Amino acid sequence: MPLFAIAAIPHFFPFLFVPHFFGFGLLMYFLPTIVAFGRSKRDAGAILVLNFFLGWTCIGWIIALVWALKEDVPMMAR
Repeated sequence: MPLFAIAAIPHFFPFLFVPHFFGFGLLMYFLPTIVAFGRSKRDAGAILVLNFFLGWTCIGWIIALVWALKEDVPMMAR
């Protein structure tokens, strides 16, 4: 990459890029929670806790996403 091309990048570029990058990362990290609350899941709070504490493990994130996408079993009325 030529030196003049690097000099053409504005100095405020990181301030524009970094918030969007982290915002997208947070959105993707909490996607199972957003889906759960959007679908009005009974266990949305539990999905939030699982996603918050174990979402970083990737397997925890996948479990939370599957749980958020799974249909609620109707509760039996007593």
